[in-house]
Order: sequence, then structure tokens, then C-alpha cells
Amino acid sequence: MSFDTLQALRAYGSGVSGAVQTPNAPQESGDSDFSTMVGSALRDASATLTRAETLSSQAAAGRAELVDVVTAVAAAEVTLETVISVRDQVVQAYQEVLRMPI
Repeated sequence: MSFDTLQALRAYGSGVSGAVQTPNAPQESGDSDFSTMVGSALRDASATLTRAETLSSQAAAGRAELVDVVTAVAAAEVTLETVISVRDQVVQAYQEVLRMPI
């Protein structure tokens, strides 16, 4: 099974933006700040991955420097590993909440 990284990030981003834009949800001051931070981080991650893909395509066509491509791909790899790590921690926290006795 193949997953497109950008599609996954966009799905996370749309979930976050949907949570931020809920008109009837009661909001506390801390909630909007956290959701804004998460949304911003996802947009930054998506932009980093998009830049790496764009530079890779340009390098294949001979229009980009190899150093720029390697740097962008390395940044995208670190970003993707960070996103995966955060996702794993969120899933682990959710599973721990589910195991709590009521």
C-alpha cells in the first residue's frame, strides 16, 4: 500500500483547520493557540516537502543545483520524521486514555 506524504499532511491539515473553524464550539484561550500552532507546523511541513519535490523535479530537468536538492531532501526527511514522531506520540496518548478505568 502506497501513501502520498503530501496527501497525509493535507488530511492532517484539513482536520486541524476544521477544528479551528468550528463556529459553535466553545473555545478557551489555550485551545485556539494550540490549534494555530499545530496548523502552522503542518503548513510548514507541507511547504518543506513540496520544496523538496519541486527541486527534485527541477534537478531531473537539469535546472537545479545538486547541493540545493540534497539540502531540501534532507530537510524534508527530518520534517517527515518529526511529523511521524508527533503522530506516534498522539496515538500512544490516545491509547493510554482508552486504557484508563472509568
